[in-house]
Amino acid sequence: MPHSAIDHSHDNVIDIFTRRPLSENSNTNLIRIAPELDGLEMLYSNAENPDKLFSVKILAWGLRVNGEVVGLVPWLDELVACDEINDPLNGQWEGYYDQGVDELFFAAPLHKVVELETAADYYEYQCDTDREIIQEIPDTIGTHAVLSTDGFHSITLKEVVSWRLLNDGTMEAMLIDELKMLNTPVLPGDGCLYPADKNEDFRYFFQHHIANKIKAQDPEAMAAISLLDES
Repeated sequence: MPHSAIDHSHDNVIDIFTRRPLSENSNTNLIRIAPELDGLEMLYSNAENPDKLFSVKILAWGLRVNGEVVGLVPWLDELVACDEINDPLNGQWEGYYDQGVDELFFAAPLHKVVELETAADYYEYQCDTDREIIQEIPDTIGTHAVLSTDGFHSITLKEVVSWRLLNDGTMEAMLIDELKMLNTPVLPGDGCLYPADKNEDFRYFFQHHIANKIKAQDPEAMAAISLLDES
């Protein structure tokens, strides 16, 4: 049950799982993440294809300060909650999907909720700064970062090795700096990793099936790339 903090301000009631004041219930910052390991997907639709549903693999599930658990996907140039995607073609989230049993659902699976709440209750971090690393998980869905210096006339694809959750709730996609790479394979936490958004050439994230089509010079994929600009 909730218990009182030391002071007697309006923020004196602490949530047992998040260890944060209940007054922060509107806060959607992430405090704990758990990788999705069973292939669950996010379904979405867009205005250009009203009769179709599209799917992308869910990277992880995240526990927010307010106690909500949401699926997370690399989307355009950031990691976002599934129900908050912003598709250029007026896309919208349609739900979570379990292909193995052909089931559509709209709330995080109970086993992931329990995992995240239990972990948040067990671990108590004492951080000095907002930029300290709370967790780092491997990328299990083949995410690639697209780099370009010339408006997509030429591109470079780099595999995302891992994702870091920082104390301020932000997530960073970690790429390999080949000049600093000493050991292979490169694992999460390696000193040669750096955040994608610190590279001024970073543009978007692609999942592995699109990245592989681009690597193979697939005409349809290359045509799609040609429509991108530096926005």
